[in-house]
Amino acid sequence: MASVAAGMQEELQGSPEAVRRQASLLAEPIGALTKRLLVRRPTVIVTCARGSSSHAGKFAKHLFERHLGIPVAAAAPSIATQYRRALELDGQLFLSISQSGRSDDLIETTIMARKAGALTAALVNDTESPLARAAELVLPLCAGPELSVAATKSFIASLAALLRFAAAWTDDAGLGKACARLPDRLAAAAALDWSAALRPLAAANSVVTIGRGPTFAIACEAALKLKETCELHAEAFSAAEFRHGPIALVEPTYPVLLFNPNDAAAAGFPDLADDLRRIGGCVLTTEPAAKGSASLPTLAADHPDADAICLIRSFYGLLVRLAERRGTDVDRPRHLKKVTRTR
Repeated sequence: MASVAAGMQEELQGSPEAVRRQASLLAEPIGALTKRLLVRRPTVIVTCARGSSSHAGKFAKHLFERHLGIPVAAAAPSIATQYRRALELDGQLFLSISQSGRSDDLIETTIMARKAGALTAALVNDTESPLARAAELVLPLCAGPELSVAATKSFIASLAALLRFAAAWTDDAGLGKACARLPDRLAAAAALDWSAALRPLAAANSVVTIGRGPTFAIACEAALKLKETCELHAEAFSAAEFRHGPIALVEPTYPVLLFNPNDAAAAGFPDLADDLRRIGGCVLTTEPAAKGSASLPTLAADHPDADAICLIRSFYGLLVRLAERRGTDVDRPRHLKKVTRTR
């Protein structure tokens, strides 16, 4: 009998090749999209997604605001599906992100945006899905089949595709080269040993995950996956926001997992880690050689945005081992289905 983690494990092992496939399969659609955007530059970008894909939307927010200076907002699908209100989106970019492309609210909101004059693009794994048909342009994730209920390979592919999109739109050679190196770095990130986090997470009832800049989306995804696959309550915060109230929850049995960025957003992390240790917190951090904390190994710094994607790959490896220790099924989380239809 196969182990309960076989599905997720196999899919994770395929993530470097999925990202490698994107180099050729995404070049033409990204080229077509960026050509349109260079002719008519939007003043706002709206993302539309659910679940893990919504965290990819947060990564898009970081990329496009950081590298292009264009504000990014997340759509509230209920405005279209429940309130039947059209938004003023003429000339703006509307980016839907989904693995399956079958959630009714994303489809209806994309249709609304297209009718309103937005340039609609769907970043989707199933290019024959209703969401892909609803959008004007389709950016394939190239993740291939993903059978485990909790999306992992497709999430990594979403972040990589957004990184490629940002590199093409900005004509940033550094981002482009980081995309080329990413498949090999993902494979290397998979080999890193994060077992120092196993004992405190296995014994915990609640966890906080923290990121900022490129790693905020990673912290959000980690918190969701801890809930989905390990039945462990987790909340995600930015490093700055955590000080505005939630820090009052910190105690020795309440682990705090810090996903340290490799750019300017890292400035406040050492002080935060010191403060958490001072008040008795259990600190798990990707900061190298962190005194008084469980230090989780990372790759040598390359490009901050690509490095964030490598962090989630290392975390996913920890997740499989943590689920086994907690006795949960990572491939078939309770109460969940592979395709979630909401409206």
